[in-house]
Amino acid sequence: MTEDAITDYLIDMLAGGHFQIADDNTFFFHDGDNKFPFATIVTKDSEFDGGSKLDRPGVFRLNFGVGKERFRALFGETPAAIGPAAPDTLMPHPVYARMHWVSVISPSAKTFEKVKPLLAEALALARAREAG
Repeated sequence: MTEDAITDYLIDMLAGGHFQIADDNTFFFHDGDNKFPFATIVTKDSEFDGGSKLDRPGVFRLNFGVGKERFRALFGETPAAIGPAAPDTLMPHPVYARMHWVSVISPSAKTFEKVKPLLAEALALARAREAG
């Protein structure tokens, strides 16, 4: 999957939300408040997150939040260590795992198909939080 294809998918999925690009990273919001994205695509390492090695050509990381129960179902109570630079592998987010965020570096089409229901769940969770 390409970054553009995933961006297009997320934009279609939002239907009423929006996205914002900042410093070549894309933030997807479920509404217009820009408080907290439900998903992001990050394209380069930062001072607080360099372990993913996103500075490699063509590499990006899709990140999104899932609920506590889903996170535990995916990774267990104490997630096993996964190399944060592993491509095409769903893993706990290298920085925001404690907030139940997950990530996948440069997902293949097959992996992205598995991620789609999780993205729908992430969007539903974000909307539910907003509704209170």
